[in-house]
Amino acid sequence: MQRITRDQALKYEFNWRDDPLIRVAQGESFQLETWDAGSGLIESGTEYWKVRASEQWQSTPIKGNPIAGPVYVDGVEPGDLLEITIEGIEPIEYGWTMFANDIGPLGDSIKWKGLSKGQIHIIKHEPGPSGTTRDGRGVLNERHSWDLAPMIGTIGVAPEREVHSSATGQGPWGGNLDMRDVKEGTKVMVNVYHPGGLLYIGDVHGSQGDTEYYGAADETASTVTVSCRVIKNKKIPFLRMEKPESLVSVYSYRPLEDAVHGAVQDLMSWLVEDYDFTPEEAYIHACVNPDFRINIYQMVKLGALEYTVGAEIPKSYLS
Repeated sequence: MQRITRDQALKYEFNWRDDPLIRVAQGESFQLETWDAGSGLIESGTEYWKVRASEQWQSTPIKGNPIAGPVYVDGVEPGDLLEITIEGIEPIEYGWTMFANDIGPLGDSIKWKGLSKGQIHIIKHEPGPSGTTRDGRGVLNERHSWDLAPMIGTIGVAPEREVHSSATGQGPWGGNLDMRDVKEGTKVMVNVYHPGGLLYIGDVHGSQGDTEYYGAADETASTVTVSCRVIKNKKIPFLRMEKPESLVSVYSYRPLEDAVHGAVQDLMSWLVEDYDFTPEEAYIHACVNPDFRINIYQMVKLGALEYTVGAEIPKSYLS
C-alpha cells in the first residue's frame, strides 16, 4: 500500500504548485501518516510556553494543522468532484488539548478566571475491542473518560489560484473545517480545480464535540487510510458528505445563521437534483421532519475561520 510518511507530512498550505508525493488509481487504498495540530511539539502537559514561543506559533498565520500531501488521483480533472472514502483512522497513544487567555471564548471571563492561564491537558488513548485506538477510549484523568471518535479536521484539494493556510483556510475546495463526521465510513465530496485533484489531509482528532468550543479538540498524530473516486463533470456549492445512514450538506460562513441557510439550501438542491424530490417536499423535510438535523461542526473565533454547519437527513427518506 502506498503511504505518505510523517517526515513528508509537515506542510502548512494547500498549494497547487506542490509536486504530488504519491499517485494513486481510483479505488486504490493508500495511507497518510499525519502530525497533530501542534506539529509534534507537545508531548506533555508542561510544554505550553515552549509551544507559544515556537517558530510555528509566532508565524502569521499560525503554522498549525500540518497536512500530508498532495496526492494525485488518476482520472480526476478540473470540473469534477473528488469523492474521498475514509477507510480508517488510527490515532497514536495520546492527544492533547490547550486553552489560555487568548484561546477560546472564556479566556477573559471574570467568572471563569482560572481558564485564562496557559494550560495543556494530555488525553491518553487506550485501545478498544479491535486492539487499536480506532475504537478506543480517551482518558483525561481517573474520573473523566469517553469513547474515542477519530475524525479528520483538515481535508481538501488545492484551490484553483490562491494558496491557503492549513490552519485558517476554508472554501469549496475544503480546508480546516473540523467536522466530526469526517470519520471512518464517511465519503467526502469536494470540487476539483487541478488535474489529479491534489488531495491533502491532516489535523486528526481523537474526539471532538460540536463547535470545537475553544478551538483545540483531542489533537493527535495518526495513520489515515483512504481511497478516492471521481464523479465526472459535477460542481457543488461547498462540500458534501455521505455517511452510511445519511446525507450531509456542508457550508461555512459568518454569521452562523448564514451558514445554516447555505447548508439547508444545498441539501434541498441535492434532494431535488439527485433523489427526485419536488422543491416543496425538500422544503417541508427541512422544517417538519423530526429526523432532520443541523450540525454545528466548527464555531471557533480564529483569524479568518468561518463557522461550519452541516444539514443532515437520513437515507431512509430518499426512496
